[in-house]
Amino acid sequence: MSPDDIARNMTGQLSDRPDGGRQALLPSPMVQNHAAFIERFEDGTLACLWFGGTLEGKSDISIFASTLAPGSDTWSAPVRLSDDPNRSEQNPVLAHNGHHWQLFHTAQPAGNQDECLLRARNITLTDGILTAGEPRTIDLPLGSFIRARFVRRADGAWMMPVFRCIPRPGQRWNGSHDTAAVATSHDDGNTWTLEEVPGSIGSVHMTIVPLDGNEMVAFYRRRQSDFVHRSESQDGGHTWSEPRPTDVPNNNSSINVIRLADGRLAMVCNPASAATSPDRRTSLYDEIEEGDDRPDATGGCAPVWGVPRAPLSLCISTDGGKTFPLRRVIDDSAGTCLSNNSEDGRNKELSYPYLLEGEDGDLHVAYTYFRRAIKYVHLPKGWIDGETA
Repeated sequence: MSPDDIARNMTGQLSDRPDGGRQALLPSPMVQNHAAFIERFEDGTLACLWFGGTLEGKSDISIFASTLAPGSDTWSAPVRLSDDPNRSEQNPVLAHNGHHWQLFHTAQPAGNQDECLLRARNITLTDGILTAGEPRTIDLPLGSFIRARFVRRADGAWMMPVFRCIPRPGQRWNGSHDTAAVATSHDDGNTWTLEEVPGSIGSVHMTIVPLDGNEMVAFYRRRQSDFVHRSESQDGGHTWSEPRPTDVPNNNSSINVIRLADGRLAMVCNPASAATSPDRRTSLYDEIEEGDDRPDATGGCAPVWGVPRAPLSLCISTDGGKTFPLRRVIDDSAGTCLSNNSEDGRNKELSYPYLLEGEDGDLHVAYTYFRRAIKYVHLPKGWIDGETA
């Protein structure tokens, strides 16, 4: 579809898919919509959050949300939940601290991810509409980014997976010194401490998945565009092993992993890598870097940008995430992402997916569609095993 075709279909209305699922393009007033997050509230309402504006990194990028009430076939009109005129507000994450829901998100000036602030706001759902309270800044080092769900440790501590965009004095951020860390809070998110994941340079978007007993695993997007990486914790999330590659290729784009009710792990991602495509771009923000004459950061790892972000696939593991042999395509396109532009039709990415299992074993997926819209797909129970195709 062209950008105009996509815009005409951004109604939030669910329609049937040939595979037995349903889908919709969520409504939004903005021309760029990216980085979906999906969660279910206590009354069964689904909430999808994302960031929208004209171009990632621009100061008009804000957090938006839409909801789907139980039994409804149409997503609600979008609401804006943040509006800082000086920073690009990105990567929304909803978390419940045991008392109320909170929205966490990033806020950066232009493409300078190493100058990012983390902010939190209380969130209320009333009659299907989300509203946000006043923001507060999280006391973590500049350049702390989030993307994944928070996890509770057995001792009650709240774990927030973080990737750190490490500042390099006099140099421009390019992802070459990004590392993973876990921020922990013992007071429901009022204060945080930070612990680094060893050997994690280039391993970002840490997603923590509790297994049985004290065992947890984490999965990582890779700046080097090689493979999804995995690390382990055998002490309930207190310490982590160095990330090691799985068998799933990664294109330096976001992934999401959950544990299903049947014990299997499900990863939604683009199983592509630098080895599968020659496509390259200079950096994530090369379209808005005019006037910034600093040299790119040197040393660290060698990030690879521009590898196509497609297909969008669901991958299943039965061995705790060491291998993912069962894979099915949810959506496909050329995946072209050599530009972040949402209006000229060059961008064809299906990216930044988020996954949620329903109470009946069905699956809810939300992801970026050509940077123009957020697409929602509902897959019935058994879809991954081919039982409903």
